[in-house]
Amino acid sequence: MSFVETQFPSDISYGATGGAVFSTDIIETFGGFEQRNINWAQSRARYNVAHGVRTTGQMDVLIAFFRARRGKAIGFRFKDWSDYSVTGQLIGTGDAANQVFQLVKTYTSGSVTVSRDIKKPVSSTETIYLDGVPQGSGYTLDTTTGIVNFTAAPGNGVLVTADFEFDVPVRFDTDEMAISLDTNDISTWGAVPLIEVRV
Repeated sequence: MSFVETQFPSDISYGATGGAVFSTDIIETFGGFEQRNINWAQSRARYNVAHGVRTTGQMDVLIAFFRARRGKAIGFRFKDWSDYSVTGQLIGTGDAANQVFQLVKTYTSGSVTVSRDIKKPVSSTETIYLDGVPQGSGYTLDTTTGIVNFTAAPGNGVLVTADFEFDVPVRFDTDEMAISLDTNDISTWGAVPLIEVRV
């Protein structure tokens, strides 16, 4: 078991810092010019959730969660409060044959659009539309993969869009519980790093 569909405590993740990380190698010439090599097609998020722990009760929950995940061993869901929902997202166009569509989120800046596959949608937050009409039935959503499967293929040219919330698949990026007992019997954990995992 390398991943569980359990969400990290959302009241703790609310105070997290972090976000998307890319990998780029930069080679600088003698003339000061640069050659930049993009290593990853998609970003890989990193977070530090230490600042989200504000009470003794939250620390107890975090300790239990860390122990249950065996440190780095088992991945889990994480709510990134800075980027967790989608409205009116185009996920495909019907061709009267294809019944399977992957949830995605697109990010547009100027003329550049980047698409991100969403593998961990949150159950019961989705609304699926065909040409803008919400569908109450006729499809299933696999919340472990983000795949929408229609019982009948959407017609030719029909726009398939979706609203939904989603989590990020992550794991702890440490095997060490570095907790200190400060004044007034308050425990602190200086850095609690998480890293996104590919699923």
